[in-house]
Formats: sequence, structure tokens, C-alpha cells
Amino acid sequence: MMRHTMCYSWCGPGPAAARNDSPRLSPPAGPERAEHKSSSHWSRLLSRDGSRGGDWLAGVAGFPGGRRPGAAMASVHESLYFNPMMTNGVVHANVFGIKDWVTPYKMALLVLLSELGRAGSQLDQLERRRLNRLLLPLLQGPDMPLSRLRKAIEECCPNLAGSVHIRLKLIAEGELKDMEQFFDDLSDSFSGTEPEVHKTSVIGLFLRHMILAYNKLSFSQVYKLYTALQQYFLNDEKKCGIDENDMELTSTEELDGKMEKEELDVPLREEEISCSGPLSQKQAEYFLSQQASLLKNDETKALTPGSLQKELNNLLKFNPDFAEAHYLSYLNSLRVHDVFSSTHSLLHYFDRLILTGAESKSNGDEGYGRSLRYAALNLAALHCRFGHYQQAELALQEAIRIAQESNDHVCLQHCLSWLHISEQKIFDSCVLLEHSVNKSLHFGLPYLASLGIQSLVQQRAFAGKAANKLMDALKDSDLLHWKHSLSELIDISIAQKTAIWRLYGRSTMALQQAQTLLSMNSLEAVNVGVQQNNTEAFAVVLCHLAELHAEQGYFAAASEILKHLKERFPPNSQHAQLWMLFDQKIQFERAMNDGRYHIADSLVAGITALNSIEGMYRKAIVLKAQNQMLEAHKLLQKLLIHCQEIKNTEIVISVLLSVAELYWRSSCHTIALPVLLQALAFSREYSLQYLASETVLNLAFSQLILGIPEQVLNILHMAIEPGLAHGAVLDKGCAMFLVAKCQVASTASYTQQKKAEALESAILNLNEAKTYLAKVDCKEQLRDVLYFQARLFHTLGKTQERNKCAMLFRQLHQELPAHGVPLINAFK
Repeated sequence: MMRHTMCYSWCGPGPAAARNDSPRLSPPAGPERAEHKSSSHWSRLLSRDGSRGGDWLAGVAGFPGGRRPGAAMASVHESLYFNPMMTNGVVHANVFGIKDWVTPYKMALLVLLSELGRAGSQLDQLERRRLNRLLLPLLQGPDMPLSRLRKAIEECCPNLAGSVHIRLKLIAEGELKDMEQFFDDLSDSFSGTEPEVHKTSVIGLFLRHMILAYNKLSFSQVYKLYTALQQYFLNDEKKCGIDENDMELTSTEELDGKMEKEELDVPLREEEISCSGPLSQKQAEYFLSQQASLLKNDETKALTPGSLQKELNNLLKFNPDFAEAHYLSYLNSLRVHDVFSSTHSLLHYFDRLILTGAESKSNGDEGYGRSLRYAALNLAALHCRFGHYQQAELALQEAIRIAQESNDHVCLQHCLSWLHISEQKIFDSCVLLEHSVNKSLHFGLPYLASLGIQSLVQQRAFAGKAANKLMDALKDSDLLHWKHSLSELIDISIAQKTAIWRLYGRSTMALQQAQTLLSMNSLEAVNVGVQQNNTEAFAVVLCHLAELHAEQGYFAAASEILKHLKERFPPNSQHAQLWMLFDQKIQFERAMNDGRYHIADSLVAGITALNSIEGMYRKAIVLKAQNQMLEAHKLLQKLLIHCQEIKNTEIVISVLLSVAELYWRSSCHTIALPVLLQALAFSREYSLQYLASETVLNLAFSQLILGIPEQVLNILHMAIEPGLAHGAVLDKGCAMFLVAKCQVASTASYTQQKKAEALESAILNLNEAKTYLAKVDCKEQLRDVLYFQARLFHTLGKTQERNKCAMLFRQLHQELPAHGVPLINAFK
């Protein structure tokens, strides 16, 4: 069975992303924008300077090339410049000059700011601090229902919430002149030697935008705004009336449970984000940057793929040329592995970027060609992600041609790294990778160079290089990470070490590396309440941790880790397949240990859907356990040929061990020896110490069957230590059982006293084996141990102990019939 899952399974360097310290939502148009993913392969954004990872998500201050999304939005609403209009209750102001408009929700915010100014010193310091923290997301975020706005204000200052509601009610139920007077009074906030609001502050700019937008409206538009405000207030009153009726029919305990559920559902805010008209420029910027940031840092708090796509479609309906929205749509499609939609959105992004001329303005005449070559590079990355390597090579050839014409060395290095990814499926491309690392260091691209080193280490691990050399190489890459504060690559490097130690069978070292990563804090600044470590590196490490606990018999702890994984990486998230596979594998092993082969067989389909090779191997194990020897042998031979072709050495060795067991069960012990020797040669050639130890134990069992127990004991003393130090509990129990059998078999020529001592020692080893097997509830092996122990007690004349073991054996034997297979005829 596979005992590792490599972080960065793509075996190639991923181009870097836009710098984390730039406060912008920058979808890719240059190297900092090409698409790549950390270990499911490629959703990492390519970096122009190769210095930092992924901040197409960082903030809201600016867009690439000095371009703002409102400029593109304005082109759709060009007719509004002279003729503002009303759409679904939203009044559109001059989107060229103001890029904002007045809505009933924003009027409610204006009332809140007005009442806040009136309250003045009446508010204590704690309430004022809470309100200040609340105001920025309210000003930047999308419109929300009045009920939610009131609830947010009540949590900060209940008295102020009541004042806002009364003031808004007076305006909504009054006359049109009351609303006119309200906007006239807003200008007084800036008057005097010490005004309540500074003109250049965030609140001051918001007030000035709203006053200017309102003054630009015609009388008919003012009236429409007034009726929209009345409807906005009326909807809240109706909702409050319904809630009051529901409260009368609901007990206090049920109400508390409902409120707790509402509080838990608050972060999603899907119903509030939905808007009836186009978002303003600032709202669009905030919405895109917020969702992009959540997709990177904490996907669980982002909108679901369907809801996010609905909002993006609504945004693009009013502004089809909004390039950044197309790119976020592309990232959203990648979450659900939608090839068509992701390709469509990516092409639309570059089409809009070129047509709007944003790149040409920021980069001169070279901007057009720059967009074309990075469009081809991003398209190649997309094809690589979905395994379309021939299409990826065609796109890479186009990107390389344009980059060579423009003498763009940075783009060429990214192309070289992707060329390695596509061609490694055809032949060993280590030469390309080494050349890419050297060139990346020469051109000052530490991110790309580090990823290349990570990929080289992974390839060398699969090729069987010594662990100390691999760790030295990773140490060199870690120096680059810490020097340039590449926090994401620090996480990946530690996860890589965890996987390498698991591959080499050093579970203790793997556990240490896993704990190191889990105890680290991210170097990246994220918002409060957002998980910092929702990356694939953490998913891989947690999966290894769950499997390590399950192997030691701590199934409750493994279940808790998997539960945490399910919460952190929901089923529709990018890295959910990792924990799904490990969860299925752990359930499969438990079912096999418990002798419930029908349940294990039902789990094979789920494993096959996630990993076809693992699924085939486990199907063969089930067939072997059900004594369908011919079918199991055919499937194992087919799997062996396939794994030898793709050079999956770990599965090759596991398959050879299973084939040898089939020969044992068929009483072909001599035929099993060459198979085991071949497995031993492979495991030693590729430095797979744990598999080598397991193969030696299988060889010892074959020699025991052939009648040479004395030599077997000498072999066991050398081979059993790695298994006891780093092995699974099941393997430890089987190893101790084998030692006991060898001790008993070697007593044929002993004297009576020496034979009794050897049998007593064998019983102690059987007790240890029984303890190990009981931890994983391996009933079939426990039955064999109890049978053997009962025979030894009978030989020593210990009737009471013999009867106890016989009773326990009988209970297990009735629960697990032998199916016609002789007892104690297999190592495991």
C-alpha cells in the first residue's frame, strides 16, 4: 500500500505569484499573473519578479496598469452620463465622474453617520471602538437588508440602533421634503473650524460622494429614490412582523437554538451579497478582492461555487468588459474542475484586457504582445492542470515564440518550468529542471528556483536517492524561503519532508515534521477570523497525521483529524480529494482487519474513483481475502505491469509481496522466493527501508515454511528493529507472531528444560503480538495467535490458560469462519 502522498505532486516548479505586499487584486497578465496551483498542480499565479506567492487577493487599493474596474463599468453605462436611470429600485448617478450612486441602503448608512455625530460624547469608548470597526465593511461591502444592518448596529450600540430606526422611519413615512432636508443637513458636517467629519477621511469621502450623487439626480429620480427607500423600510417592517409572530409560537429554548444557528451562518452572507442592480466601483472592488482573498486563505468562508458564479454573472451582465470579474470566474471554475467554463473565462479575461488597452497604457507598445504571450502561458498552465499535455505543449510553443521575439527572459523561464511539467509524462526531464533552476537563480527568481529544487528533490526521492542528500537540498531551498519570506514555500517544504520520511518508512521523523508545520504561524497577514493555513501543504500533513494515528490503532484521534479536515476543506473545495482518499483507505483497513470483507469491497469503488491504482490494489487484496486466488492473481499481474510502466516502485513492491502471499496460500512456497527477492532488490535500490524490512520478514516466513527456522531467527533479529521502531501496529503484531513461530519450530532438537524455556519465551512474544493486534481489532490474526497460544499452553500442561485461549479462539472462529484455508499459513 502507498505510505506517502507527496505535497506538490506535480513534480515540477510552479511559477510564482504577484507580490503579497502589493495591495491589489491582480489577475494574471504578466508573469505575476500566470496561473498555477501549489500541489494539486497549478493554481499559483506567475510572478514577474518571482519573489512572492499569490496576491491577486491582497486588497482593494488598485488594479494592474493603473486601471480601475469602474472605468470598465462606466463603458457599459455610457448612456447614463447625460441620462441617469433607475434599475430595480437603484438610482444610477454619473458613473464617469462619481462612479457611485445612492441606494436605500446607503441612505441608511448616512442616517447612521448622522446619528453617530449627534450622539457625540454620549457613547462610551468601547461602543465607539466597535462602531468604528463596523463602519469600514459597511461602507465597502454590498447592500444588505435593513434587518441585518440593524442587527449589526445593535451588537455595537443598542441605543444608537434605536435612534437610526426612528430617524429612518420619519424619513420613509414623511414627505419628500424630509429627505431633501436630510441631505441638506449632511453638508453641515463639514462646516465650522472643527468639523465633525474631515473631508479627506473615509467617512468624509463617502458623505461627499453621496451628496454629489444626490445633487446630480433629476426630480423624477429623487422621487424614485424616495419610493425605493419606502419599500426598503416596508420590507423590514414586514419581516419584523413575521419574526414576532414566529416568536410567539416558539419556545425560549428553540429560539436560543435558532439564534445560535443564525450566528454560525453569519460569515457566509450569501443572501445579503445578492444585489438587484449593478455594484458600484468600490463595491465591485471590495467584493472581488474579498472573495479572491477568501479563496486563497480560507475557502470555507468564501461563497459556494454556485453562489459566487451567480454574483459574477450578475456583475458581468451590467459590465461584460470587467476583466477582473472574468478572472475570478476562472478561479471559481477551477474549484469545481470545470474545464469548459474555466477556459472560457480565462480567454475572456485576456480578450478584455487587450481590448480595453490596460496593458498597452501601462507598458507602452510592448503591452499588447506581453498580454498575448502570458495568455498563451496561462492557457498552457490550465491544460496542464487538467492533464491535457499535448494542448499544453502547443500553447507553450506559442508563448515561447512570442517571448523570444520580445526577449522576455522571465517569461521564458516560466515556460521552461511548465515544459518540464508537460514532458515529464513522456521522459525523464531532470535536465530541463536543473537548467530551469540555474536560470531562475541567474535572473533573480527565487520563487521559481525554489519550486524547481522542490521538484528535483521529489524526483530524486522516487529515484531512490539517499535521504541525507535530499534533506541537504531542501535545507538550501529553505534558506531561500526564509531570506525572501516565502511563507507558502516554507509550508510546502515541510510537507515535502513529511512525505519523504513517510516514503522511506520513518514514521517518527514524519510525525515530527508534521507537528512542526502544524505549530507554525503563517507569515502572511490575513483578516481576523480567517484561517491562515488552508493550503494543500496543511491538507497533506493532516492526512498523513490521520493515517499515522490509524496505523497505531488510535482510530478516535484519526477520526477527529479527519473531522477537522472536513470542516477546513469542505467536499466542494480544491483539496477535498486528499482527505476523501485517506478517509476511504482508513475505513478499508479497519474493515479488512475486522474481517468484514463485504464492507471493504464496497469501499473499493470510492478509492478507485479518487486513485485508480490504489483502488485496483485494494480490490486484489479483497479478492485474496475472499480466496478468489485466480482473479486476484490476474488483477495483481495487470497492476504490476502498469506500475512498472509508470515507475511507481512503492506499489510494485507491495504487489510483489501480495503475489508471494498468493503462492503461499497455493502451497507454492518455492515459487514465492524469487518474487520476494525481486521485491527486496527493488526496496533496497530505492532506499525504501520500511518495505525492505517487511520483505525480509516475508522471506523469513518462507524459510520457516521450508524448514530452516534457525536461520530465520538470525534474519529476524536484524530485520525486526525497523518494523518495531517505525512500523504500523498490525505489522508489529505479525512480526512478533512470526518470532514466536520460529522459536517454537527451532525447539525440535532442544532438551526438555531448554524447550520449556523457549516455549515460555514464545508465549511472551505471543502476548505482545496479541496486544498489538487487539489495538487495531485484527480478529483474523488474533484468532491464529490464540490457537497457537492454546497449543503451547497444552504442551506445557497449563490447562486453565489453555482453556481460556481455546474459549476466546472459539468465539472468534465462529465469528470468522476459516473459509477452508488452513490456519497460520500466511505471514499477514
